[in-house]
Amino acid sequence: MMKHSTQAVMAKAVAKVTAAASTRVAAAQEAFKENEALLASLDATTAGLNEEQITERLDRDGVNEVSHEKPPHWTVQLLRAFKNPFIIVLLILAVVQVVLTPDDLSGPVIIAVMVGISVLLSFTQEYRSSQAAEKLKAMVRNTATVTRRASDGHSERIEVPVGELVVGDIVHLGAGDMVPADLRLLSAKDLFISQAILTGESLPVEKAAPGQAHLVEGGEHGAQQGNPLDLPTICYMGTNVVSGTATAVAAATGSRTYLGSLARTIVGERVQTSFDRGVSSVSWLLIRFMLVMVPVVLGIQWYKHGFLEALLFALSVAVGLTPEMLPLIVTANLAKGAMAMSRRKVVVKRLNAIQNFGAMDVLCTDKTGTLTLDKIVLERHLDLDGEDSEDALEYGYLNSHFQTGLKNLMDKAVLAHRDLEPIVARYRVVDEIPFDFQRRRMSVVLANGHGHHLLVCKGAVEEMLAIATRERRGDETVPMTDERRREIKAMTRRLNEDGLRVLVVAIKEDAPRSGAYGVADEAELTAVGCLAFLDPPKDTAATAIAALHHHGVTVKVITGDNEAVTRKICREVGLDVENSAQGRDIEPLEDAELDDLVKRTTVFAKMSPLQKARVVKSLQRQGHTVGFLGDGINDAPALREADVGISVDTATDIAKESADIILLEKNLMVLEEGVIEGRITFGNIIKYIKMTASSNFGNVLSMVAAAFFLPFLPMLPLQILVLNLLYDISQLSIPFDRMDDQYLRKPRKWDASDIGRFMVWIGPTSSIFDITTFALLWYLFGANNQAHQAFFQSGWFIESLLTQTLVVHMIRTRRIPFVQSVAAAPVLGLTTAIIVIGMLIPFTGVGPKIGMVELPGVYFGWLAATVAAYCALTQVMKLLYIRRYGRWL
Repeated sequence: MMKHSTQAVMAKAVAKVTAAASTRVAAAQEAFKENEALLASLDATTAGLNEEQITERLDRDGVNEVSHEKPPHWTVQLLRAFKNPFIIVLLILAVVQVVLTPDDLSGPVIIAVMVGISVLLSFTQEYRSSQAAEKLKAMVRNTATVTRRASDGHSERIEVPVGELVVGDIVHLGAGDMVPADLRLLSAKDLFISQAILTGESLPVEKAAPGQAHLVEGGEHGAQQGNPLDLPTICYMGTNVVSGTATAVAAATGSRTYLGSLARTIVGERVQTSFDRGVSSVSWLLIRFMLVMVPVVLGIQWYKHGFLEALLFALSVAVGLTPEMLPLIVTANLAKGAMAMSRRKVVVKRLNAIQNFGAMDVLCTDKTGTLTLDKIVLERHLDLDGEDSEDALEYGYLNSHFQTGLKNLMDKAVLAHRDLEPIVARYRVVDEIPFDFQRRRMSVVLANGHGHHLLVCKGAVEEMLAIATRERRGDETVPMTDERRREIKAMTRRLNEDGLRVLVVAIKEDAPRSGAYGVADEAELTAVGCLAFLDPPKDTAATAIAALHHHGVTVKVITGDNEAVTRKICREVGLDVENSAQGRDIEPLEDAELDDLVKRTTVFAKMSPLQKARVVKSLQRQGHTVGFLGDGINDAPALREADVGISVDTATDIAKESADIILLEKNLMVLEEGVIEGRITFGNIIKYIKMTASSNFGNVLSMVAAAFFLPFLPMLPLQILVLNLLYDISQLSIPFDRMDDQYLRKPRKWDASDIGRFMVWIGPTSSIFDITTFALLWYLFGANNQAHQAFFQSGWFIESLLTQTLVVHMIRTRRIPFVQSVAAAPVLGLTTAIIVIGMLIPFTGVGPKIGMVELPGVYFGWLAATVAAYCALTQVMKLLYIRRYGRWL
């Protein structure tokens, strides 16, 4: 009667679970049905399904596989590399040039080369990384043991591929098996399932058939919590059997399993990351500048020189305004960052993740296996007053060593104390009383060589104190009182709150006897002490978290594990845990309420996969660039939602598919290196954008000013293209430049408004000296008519090239260039080479071919003064800009 009433209570409780999750977790609906009713609803019997039923269900439900995001065909990856606003603009400009000037293909060829290199770099890196990620996946063909009916009608146990499993199959589980589908238990004996892959819990959980579910620790409570993973009668696909045996029926396969529902959430188009949004905003800002400036130039030149000449000049201005190297510089920077990470045993699947790494200001991480070793250790061995005790350790070691059943994680942790091996030689095993769910303890009986039998029992606190009538206090053995039981429970509760799992050890000495020992002999025991276990933090965890904090990255822990355990680990690794929350706390919250909770919370425990993803999205809504580090199936949705998803090579396939970056070693210090590499990458990209955008804007302003007053073009279209080509070549070294330490201390994000501001401040600075050069050439050197336009154009070409190239050194640092901050050798070498080449062009055979003439030596003296004044004014403008806006790059 008691069994049925308890089962009824749990059946009502599970209605809460299925109401919220039944569409996602089909098996949850079957959690507490009677076996007969369950089999009838699934049209199955314990004798198994026949061939006709199996074929019909495979046709109806499909194979028992979850959705996987396979890498696209290489042709699709190649086409995706063209999906960039500036690449599209450059290709349009190239097509227009081909149509207007079919005899002069120099411009389109230059553009094609820039675009081709950028696309190939991007495609090659991402294709190689996707192939490397695919190779990391396990190629294991799993099977399941099922009962099925043969063609002649008799039942037989056979092994079938997991993919061929169907709803209604009778499945048999044993230690070491992977659960092949979502199963509802029909019967079970001492069944422990590791759900770490789904929940992050280090310790296995107990499972039982409905009739025994109320005996499982937390069974009824788990059903009432509303989390399908807490249902004691359901075993989920992808988990594995640690110990025990069971017979179960497949309640859901493939995409209808819990694992399948998670897989569906991560297949399809990915959300835009911080990098994608940033590149898009900056690209459209620069395109808007071009759309405003080009018509102005076209109108002025059309009025003065006719439509065709004006159109060609305006087209050249459009190319000049367009940072045609942007796709190439961005891709080269990202590829260089990916190569640097690969030397640290990191696979970068998506190039954009490198910059997102640098922009990341919040890192959300799972606990198990990332902050911790994912390995249970014996943290403390205590007497019943909470003081260290060698007796508790020695008796615990004897119990774990001599038991013959499958040793659990805690037994293995005790046996790691190999220094106690010599004491084993003093004993021989006489008998064993195995573990079961009702007693929650196990005992071994040993002969100790002194004519006595020693019973050593180890188990859960409540159950052990109930059978202990005496306790060891120092060298004395005294009666156990109810008051002492309360004190011991309070002590063990404090250990639990510190995240420790506690077992009590007790003993009893008896005269030897020949009969078998049983549960009745576990009475009148003497409690000796406690063993406290923990999944400890990694040695590098505290150092890595401190390093991330130093670089402006806040760390939050989001785990499916226990709250007390997580808080304890966080304290040990140096995380300040003022507030923590559980999944059940955030489930009912609206987005605004969740945002407020997330802002002040460091630890999120007992979180479902979709709740983890909600927290990531909440942080993104608040303007954060979010990284997520995890390796379980339960981490996959959050990995996909994050701006940068980080996993490890030992992670589940789904986690690796969802991640942007895969660590080949679980070395947390790589995270700090990734952040720095990302910031260097981003800094060099921003350098190029600010240098080129401001310089190009200044050039166009100069051209507009010149167009008003000059009776000829200030520079020929071909000269503009050569000038751009030389300048672009000088920029190729930027990915190899270094960043100032001060820049690397904080997360950096895209800010289109800052780039627009920068253009307006710094661009006109170069225009001032362009106009002084115009005046110099017009008045001092007499280049003021059509006959002398080549002299004018040659002079401005060289001045423009020098100021554009030197501005690389002015803009690359907020400090004084060449004095407080020196560029990397490749930047120094290439910019110097371009300046020399540019100054020599008028004196070579190339000069006349592009409409240039030799310049007198006195011009170069005036040029040196102009360049020196330009650098000085740019430095002054830099200081004013930093004072006003608090930033430079």
